[in-house]
Amino acid sequence: MLNQIRPAIVLTLLFTLLTGLAYPLAMTGIGQAAFPTQANGSRIERDGAVIGSALIGQSFTKPGYFWSRPSATAPEAYDAAASSGSNLGPTDARLIERVQNAVGGGKDVPADAVTTSGSGLDPHISPENAQAQVMRVANARGLDPREVTQLLARMTEWPALGIFGEPRVNVLELNLALDQVAPPAE
Repeated sequence: MLNQIRPAIVLTLLFTLLTGLAYPLAMTGIGQAAFPTQANGSRIERDGAVIGSALIGQSFTKPGYFWSRPSATAPEAYDAAASSGSNLGPTDARLIERVQNAVGGGKDVPADAVTTSGSGLDPHISPENAQAQVMRVANARGLDPREVTQLLARMTEWPALGIFGEPRVNVLELNLALDQVAPPAE
């Protein structure tokens, strides 16, 4: 019986070291070497401080900033530790009521302005959603709306290889670029 237990223990220890230590360390090293930005969370830094991630949305509420889509995380918006969708289907009365309250007086608004993303953390909005906010942002910053529209056009990300995904705008990066053009009034 000892002849069977010894190889089992040795193989268990060997594979534990191999798959639990060596492989994860190798993949971490390759990730850091080949894709350092992505491996470290696609952090956005300003003046040596991390101010966000290109992959996780943030809540903006001041009129001089573009606003993100609603977040499904709770109790705080865009809490990465609470990532989840709202799980409300298109016929759910709660979703219908929330959208009707957000839309208000029957305005035609882009869907992503009033609905959450699947993860509740999406940092992007559609160019249509951003365009609908141009007048508010321009007025709050004292800018010509055409200047804000031009900035929006420069910050719009297009589908990968022209076919994968949809056009989108990263709200944090757009707001940072906007701060470079015209710092917000305090």
